[in-house]
Amino acid sequence: MAEAAKTVEKSTLEADVTKYKVAADIVNNVMKKLVELCVEGAKVLDICVEGDKLLEQGTGAVYNKNVKGVKVPKGIAFPTCVSVNNCVAHFSPLQSDPASSQVLAKNDVVKLHIGAHIDGFAAVSAETLVVGASEEDPVTGRRADVLKAAWTAAEAAMRLVKVGNKNWSVTETVGKVTAAFDCKPVEGMLSCQQTQNVIDGKKRIILNPSEAQKKEFDAITFAENEVYGIDILVSSGEDGKARLEESRTTVFQKNSDVTYQLKMKTSRAVFFEVQKKAGAFPFNVRCLEDEKRARLGLQEATQHGLVKPYEVIYTPADTFVAGFHFTIALLPAGPVLITSPPVWYKPELVKTEKELQDEELKELLTKRLRQDRKSKKKKAKAEAAAAGTDAAPETDAAPEEKQ
Repeated sequence: MAEAAKTVEKSTLEADVTKYKVAADIVNNVMKKLVELCVEGAKVLDICVEGDKLLEQGTGAVYNKNVKGVKVPKGIAFPTCVSVNNCVAHFSPLQSDPASSQVLAKNDVVKLHIGAHIDGFAAVSAETLVVGASEEDPVTGRRADVLKAAWTAAEAAMRLVKVGNKNWSVTETVGKVTAAFDCKPVEGMLSCQQTQNVIDGKKRIILNPSEAQKKEFDAITFAENEVYGIDILVSSGEDGKARLEESRTTVFQKNSDVTYQLKMKTSRAVFFEVQKKAGAFPFNVRCLEDEKRARLGLQEATQHGLVKPYEVIYTPADTFVAGFHFTIALLPAGPVLITSPPVWYKPELVKTEKELQDEELKELLTKRLRQDRKSKKKKAKAEAAAAGTDAAPETDAAPEEKQ
């Protein structure tokens, strides 16, 4: 019976990972197109609208056969956000917003953030580019520092999110890596465990916590068969602190932990529309039928915690923020990166005089995400020889990691 249960668990997990990877392929294809759109003079609103359209088209083209008469839910897991320079995240304006006229300029530091899901299994990705940069005209100065700090920190985090490790090891390492570039992680930014229809699970990692957050934040251990969305956001500022400004919030998410009977008929209608169109995932007000009615309805729902806002926050005006988000699964055979490496970022595009000096961190970055079969077998034999025993035969090869 136990063996049968293990077989069922393994086959279910493999089916889930397949859906994660299909969603990730869609996200990666959309990201490539959005990177191409990020040119001097491009309108931020147009990029956001195009990104959401492409995500809908991509998910609409797969899993169209009903399973046992049931349609597989799919769609946007995180609406397209285009956050520029010192804007940290979640900027995705509406046509009616004053900020809808914003256009990209040469040397703007642009963060693209998108996500898609198949049957509730979400792949979310984010990356940073600099408008107009090329190998002939690479990124330099503080833009280069923050970009390299963020990507190096993301690479370190990938290698630390593995079975048996603790969340605080990621927090501390990201802080050490970014310090080498005179940068700071954005205070209080969270990375979360994912499950079906959940991208903000209870097991979390925090970046650059305040003293109060250090005392209150739970220590967790990464375990087998878990999936995490890792969000690395780094500021060129001295302390990484961010604040609200005048930008209107346009991205929200239904809060599954709260129940409340809405009083207004408009609020009930809007909340029903949210459940139907977005389910458990974040959505942009733009996807709702009537913007004015949606704003009114969301106001009551937000006040009573039925939906939560993804607020637009900023670091000081003379700073830059770079970010990378990846989705990683801790499979029995080892960690596997669900989403793809950055489309835009390449070392030759980013020239900084600052480098990582810590030998332990440099060694960490040389490690593969997953040890291959031969290395594991060799290590097992060496350990067995040292103990004077025979190594157990290895039967399952680790599937190739996605790099």
